[in-house]
Amino acid sequence: MARLPRYTIKNQPQHIIQRGLNGQDILIDDEDYEFYWECLLNSAQNNRLKIHAYVLMPDHVHLLASPATGQSIPKTLQSLGRKYVQYFNNKYASSGTLWEGRYRATILDSKEYLLICSRYIELNPVRAGMVKHPREYDWCSYGYNAMGYEDPLITEHRLYSQLATRRQQSYQVYRSLFKKRISAAELQTIRDATNKGWALGDNKFATKIEKMGGRRATQLPRGRPLLS
Repeated sequence: MARLPRYTIKNQPQHIIQRGLNGQDILIDDEDYEFYWECLLNSAQNNRLKIHAYVLMPDHVHLLASPATGQSIPKTLQSLGRKYVQYFNNKYASSGTLWEGRYRATILDSKEYLLICSRYIELNPVRAGMVKHPREYDWCSYGYNAMGYEDPLITEHRLYSQLATRRQQSYQVYRSLFKKRISAAELQTIRDATNKGWALGDNKFATKIEKMGGRRATQLPRGRPLLS
């Protein structure tokens, strides 16, 4: 099956996943995490990609980000990938690519899914059994979004900025969102949309994205079409 072309809609947030080849670890020690983080920061700034949430896991990375141009996402990941692969191969005396083919991504309805997806990303280490709470994991955006820790990698989305009028209240409101569990259906919807490249939103949003992006944004119905 031919791969669907990428969406190139400016300023519309996307959930992005980049995985290690065959599930291998791409981040092994603290030096690796620091170098990857620095490469991501530089590449995102140079290519005008605004990152709203992220998590760096041993074998994959999640980003929630808004591209300023149609090339912001691919150029950021290409630049980051080249620098990090060279660093990794030199350090560990290996060769070849680290990545599992193309990155996966879904364009999402900000109003409906931005904050859910941000929580989904920051809860990744909890679901993986690495920590009991996202505040215990250093390499994610929870520290900024929920605690107010400095993180130059993060650019606040307007919906986050509208959580409250005062900064401390915004942190409190954001932390309160984690009291509500993300349902199994929501988890599956996010995963399916990201892995298959569909729009993450309702039918109205999908129709809008199809018109703007020039390709279908939802899965075709299975089976043969009904005869009229």
